[in-house]
Amino acid sequence: MRSVLIETEIQRKWIQKLESQRSQFQSYAQLNDEQSRFPYENIQWLVDSGYTQLTLPKEYGGAGATIEDMVVLQSVLGSIDGATALSIGWHVGLVGEIFERQAWDSEVIEEFAKAVKEGALINRAVSEAETGSPTRGGRPSTNAILDGETYILNGVKTFTSMSRALTHVIVAAYIPDKETVGFFYIPKEAEGLEVADNWNVVGMRATESHDLILNDVRVHQKYLVEIKGEGPKFQNGWLLHIPSTYLGIAQAARDYAFDFSLTHSPNSIEGTISDLPVVQQNLGKMETKLLAARHMLWSTARAYQQLGETDDIAAETAASKVIVMNEGLEVVDLAMRIVGAKSLEMDRPLQRYYRDMRAGLHNPPMEDLTYTNIALGALDERRHS
Repeated sequence: MRSVLIETEIQRKWIQKLESQRSQFQSYAQLNDEQSRFPYENIQWLVDSGYTQLTLPKEYGGAGATIEDMVVLQSVLGSIDGATALSIGWHVGLVGEIFERQAWDSEVIEEFAKAVKEGALINRAVSEAETGSPTRGGRPSTNAILDGETYILNGVKTFTSMSRALTHVIVAAYIPDKETVGFFYIPKEAEGLEVADNWNVVGMRATESHDLILNDVRVHQKYLVEIKGEGPKFQNGWLLHIPSTYLGIAQAARDYAFDFSLTHSPNSIEGTISDLPVVQQNLGKMETKLLAARHMLWSTARAYQQLGETDDIAAETAASKVIVMNEGLEVVDLAMRIVGAKSLEMDRPLQRYYRDMRAGLHNPPMEDLTYTNIALGALDERRHS
């Protein structure tokens, strides 16, 4: 059974390239997890090989990968190493979003395209301890005060994935004189911008998602690249990089359980445990859950590619993440049941897959908001039907 649907030359080329690095990438995974160490070697290979330019449009010198391409490739990368996939996913998804939305000033977007071509790595810094997930609408405590032609930013941002390796960051800050939230494009080496050393969690440990501290960071006003709520409505399908990564992790757990079942042969039975009906039932459940998650994600990515001016697939996009996460968590649980107590051994990857999958519950969109928004949309549609 194919875990990916190869439809473009970009997918074919990059699946081959990623698979060629599978053993190398995975050789770092356990130590990186244990030490909360960022996968520098993996990310550098991705930069050097051009993966970070995948979603940069062709007219700017990139590969022009679509959302469908990204979904497939991020799933493959997630099956190789979850922390590497989630980290680089923030970059490739954000690059795709920025150039599709075209909300930035042309001079700044040209500058950004040049930086991506030269190996830049970018992520948003929007979460804060006081507000929680930005999707819940809290106003950031980080503020930006205009001083002549320069904004001065102060604050602390949490969950800044790839913090050590980033070259640029887009920081969300409240602008008092505008009474709204703005987003500032800032080089990582900007004076007053520091990375804290405080990432110590049980899942996605190797993403090094430390706090980002801003102490009087000066940013020219032309780098205020976005104002919250301004511009045309934008359905950000590029966030599908998130469930794609976690689908890959679930696939990795499935593969491990299948291989284990085909080779594990306790002396209490003839053959291997793959011959046992209870194991076959659990293997079948895993396959079914992966099929459901995979096709939900694929169909949503395809629908996004074919969006018309009046189409709205916000529900499908948000539901894709929730469905992939819930099915994926069950896949990992079933895999651990098949492997048994050995699945808890620290030198086996299943315990890492379990911890990394749990982290995905806290990536956007949040499950409760997804259900509420889908319900409100359906209620409104029913009222007007």
